[in-house]
Amino acid sequence: MIVGAGPAGLACAVAARRAGLDHLVLDKGTIGDAIRRFPANMTFFSTADLLEIGDVPFLSAGFRPTRFEAMRYYLRVAQATGVTFRTGEEVQSIRPAGTGFRVETDRGAYAARFVVVATGYYDTPNPYPVPGADLPHVHRRYGEPFQSFGKRVAIVGGRNSAVEMALELFRFGAHITLIHRGRSFSEGVKYWLLPDIENRIKAGEIHALFGTEIASITTGRLYLKGAHAGEIDADEVYVMIGYQPDPRLIADAGVRVDAETLIPEHDPVTKETNVPGLFVAGSIAAGRFNNRIFIENGRLHGATIVGAILKK
Repeated sequence: MIVGAGPAGLACAVAARRAGLDHLVLDKGTIGDAIRRFPANMTFFSTADLLEIGDVPFLSAGFRPTRFEAMRYYLRVAQATGVTFRTGEEVQSIRPAGTGFRVETDRGAYAARFVVVATGYYDTPNPYPVPGADLPHVHRRYGEPFQSFGKRVAIVGGRNSAVEMALELFRFGAHITLIHRGRSFSEGVKYWLLPDIENRIKAGEIHALFGTEIASITTGRLYLKGAHAGEIDADEVYVMIGYQPDPRLIADAGVRVDAETLIPEHDPVTKETNVPGLFVAGSIAAGRFNNRIFIENGRLHGATIVGAILKK
């Protein structure tokens, strides 16, 4: 049983099928569900060849593939490799049972000798304990720019998501204020974005408040603290400070998860957790440090895990 149909889960399924193992992939959403929910116009940092799985060629029109091209590719991988999957079915619990596991979903229950959890982290935004953060005009994900035309939009964050969003919304007619607690943009901002955002700030086209945080949010207004303490107007607020995995599914199965880092106890080579027969694949293995495992290296976990299963 493989829980999660993203690139890491698909890589496990492809390796299992080619090894002749009976397998099933379950996902509460779709194939590549996290990528499906990425910003509509997102471009990957990596080249297409570094995102390939199952020896299925990934062809893209440009040097770096788009979100649309990635979705089309991973759907094609699932189809071309003949992996067995069921989407729209959410796993609710994993319990050791006999020599294997009982996997319960919102549609029924399954018996599995081995379980691989590859659920990623995109479902759970990092905590943002600011008064008013639960108001309806405060968002934790970004899709398209059109709804923000003519609006005053505040964006919280200083990494790629915040920078890309600020540039796109600016070019679609929104009035942008970028709020970041750091004194400058975070390391790792895509090299082709940095001069663009810096020039927009220098020209006064995007307003940037560094060394600043939001103290509280009300409808149409933000109260700030730090270097630019005061008040500003905002019709929409996007908090783009990243995401973290939800370890409850594996913790309930008996996996020991570090409370601080959210890293599950597992063998760094085989990816098997402290619960024999239960493996983690992809970014969930890195806990809060999801910048350590991307598609590029998480896709390699499939062959490793299936190899460990075959030895058993």
